[in-house]
Amino acid sequence: MKRMAGTPRKALWSATLGFFVGFAAVALFGPSASRFQAVMHLGPLALGFLVAVPSLSGSLLRIPFSAWVDSSGGRRPFLVLLTASVAGMAGLALVARFLYPAHLGAGSYLLLMALGALSGCGIATFSVGISQVSYWFPQKRQGRALAIFAGVGNVAPGIFLLLVPFALNRMGLAWCYDVWLSILIAGTVLYALLGKNSPYFQLLKQGLDPAAARARARELGQDLFPAASLKESLRISARVWRTWALVWIYFTTFGGFMALTAWLPIYWTSYFKVSVEHALMLTAVFSIITSLIRVIGGVLSDQLHEGGENTAILALLITLVGALVMTGSHQFELSVPGEILMAFGMGICNAAVFKIVPQAVPHAVGGAAGWGGGLGAFGGFVIPPVMGFAVRNLGQSGYPIGFITFIFLALFSLSMAWILKYSREPLAESAPPARPETPVALGERR
Repeated sequence: MKRMAGTPRKALWSATLGFFVGFAAVALFGPSASRFQAVMHLGPLALGFLVAVPSLSGSLLRIPFSAWVDSSGGRRPFLVLLTASVAGMAGLALVARFLYPAHLGAGSYLLLMALGALSGCGIATFSVGISQVSYWFPQKRQGRALAIFAGVGNVAPGIFLLLVPFALNRMGLAWCYDVWLSILIAGTVLYALLGKNSPYFQLLKQGLDPAAARARARELGQDLFPAASLKESLRISARVWRTWALVWIYFTTFGGFMALTAWLPIYWTSYFKVSVEHALMLTAVFSIITSLIRVIGGVLSDQLHEGGENTAILALLITLVGALVMTGSHQFELSVPGEILMAFGMGICNAAVFKIVPQAVPHAVGGAAGWGGGLGAFGGFVIPPVMGFAVRNLGQSGYPIGFITFIFLALFSLSMAWILKYSREPLAESAPPARPETPVALGERR
């Protein structure tokens, strides 16, 4: 029998690196979309769809690729997603080098949409990495490992957005895409060299039957293994109304986070006429706060009585206040704290959602987490065009009015969190016996 390749530590850092570069790959797309708009004469609605399309592919692909991990391990799905992202970035780099600005017309819109969707595949590495890290680490050490993976990876867009203004000014659009593509390729190569499947999947590849591979992998320290079919868990959880309540809440907060990361540069430059550099810095602040505050959201969810629901209610109230400020603000000095309030609320609530999942849908945790993570992130695609629609109909005044979208989303999500809070105990008592779930669910709910 061959020696096992890789270690838990290497698996953690390789997955974190892969997710970091995969998520950072789309950081340049939003800022460059405004430049494409100028030469292609795109309306606000068309621009909203364009900046949102990476979120579409990145969210919907989370569900099937997380299921693929249970049959082949994380390495192959991870590499497929990163390779697709490299292809999209390479195409955008060629567009920036040879078509922008003189040869970029309205007919190039669908091409940019397709390349943006390919670039967004890197976002879906989140679900694959969660599973891969979960398989490598024993359950008592998973919390810290998964916090490192999600925390470091999610902060990538914010960090790169801080770099974008200086890069655009010093190098220009074409060279920026060349550098971004080089970073993505380097990260993909490093993951290919360092990223390894957990012992169970390596033993299966060596020819052991599943029972023998499981026994040997346990001796090597692996605690979690593929169990019930994720497809079955998705089917069961889809019949539970509480699953869809959680999907809506995550749609508001994580989908809203992704939507605003793409929309805020347009908002700051178009409505307040700030420079691109300052707009991207403000967006980076929003992104970094939302990502890092998620840790505090997890602590609150653990510490408070009925912590998941109470934390979600508190966070959604903060989000609502931020959205009210943004909707009514016509002053730059007032909109900045409004943005920060929304960052606090969304980041805290994102952590609370996966605390609620095993309590609200105990008999199909994996499926509920899959629906929440996949369809919830779909908000990153839906919300920007809605905000762009307000601008198209109302002109400049539509930029703040567009934040009414978040007022309605937050109010409805608050009602869902409130209902989950007061229906949790009787529903939990009447729920079917817990079924073994996939490690994807065990990892994502932390």
